[in-house]
Amino acid sequence: TPAETAGRQAIRAYLGMWRDMAAGAKTSDWRSPKLARHATGKALSRISRGLYADHYNGLVTKGEPRNNPEVEAATPADNPTTVDVVDCGDDSDWVKYHAATGKPANDGPGGRRHITARVEKAVDGSWKVTDFAIQDVGTC
Repeated sequence: TPAETAGRQAIRAYLGMWRDMAAGAKTSDWRSPKLARHATGKALSRISRGLYADHYNGLVTKGEPRNNPEVEAATPADNPTTVDVVDCGDDSDWVKYHAATGKPANDGPGGRRHITARVEKAVDGSWKVTDFAIQDVGTC
């Protein structure tokens, strides 16, 4: 169905956003052109600002987040242009370190977090995450 197809494309974009973010976080590269491949709008701004803050504070992130996204809704049903995604992401193995010393930054405990995301079809037909929100550890 159109909703199932849109859901698959939205999930691919969502997971791509996290892969691109994890790659940029290894060096805190807030200017990486890869960040815009799967994210735009508020989502891209949040990612870039977060990576800039890490760069400014001398932090890098090692490891990868784990995601388990599901489609919550695809609208309109007959030809979706918006897909809402829910996830129980786990950042236990995605840890910040001080770039200069290699020591852990102790930025709080990692774990499973409830994540919501909005993924929209762009005018060129691609799907991009336009916004997302991450809750505290233990919310899923």
